[in-house]
Amino acid sequence: MGKSTVASMFRRRGVPVFDADAVVRRLQAPGGAALPAIAAAFPGVVRGDVLDRAALRAVVLADGAARRRLEAIMHRMVRRAEGRFLAQARRRRVRAVVLDIPLLFETGGERRVDVAVTVSAPRSVQVARVRRRGLAKAEIARIIGLQMPDAEKRRRAEVVIFTGLSRGATVRAVQRFIARQFIA
Repeated sequence: MGKSTVASMFRRRGVPVFDADAVVRRLQAPGGAALPAIAAAFPGVVRGDVLDRAALRAVVLADGAARRRLEAIMHRMVRRAEGRFLAQARRRRVRAVVLDIPLLFETGGERRVDVAVTVSAPRSVQVARVRRRGLAKAEIARIIGLQMPDAEKRRRAEVVIFTGLSRGATVRAVQRFIARQFIA
């Protein structure tokens, strides 16, 4: 969708950003706090101290119960990190923050925010962006199929930032949002 690009635009404008994906990568990195629980729940996907992401992805994409087990492990840990981020922002008296959370609506996270913003791009743009990361078309289709439809996210959000046009158009949309929400 371009979520990370939009988050970096906020960051460059001085708005602190909580990046849930980065937290997940740290938790799942060698020595990460999530590895013991993942290893116990999914035998064979952690070898030594390294998570085999492809093996884990294959398991959770094929089995809804397995995906829910992984989400139960990861969501709890990510929420704790989010709580620490928000507490630090409050201590620093930061006026506003961005919570970059891929599954915001799927997890009911919109209840924890003042303004729910979704980033949207046409499906062809989504697929092209993910393909650059090395995933096969079939795997991308399965991942997108498991997510809430983009139209539903747009319906639920108070603000939609479109990223399928041009980088300049996206920058202008972010600037307009910041001016309306944070400066006004």
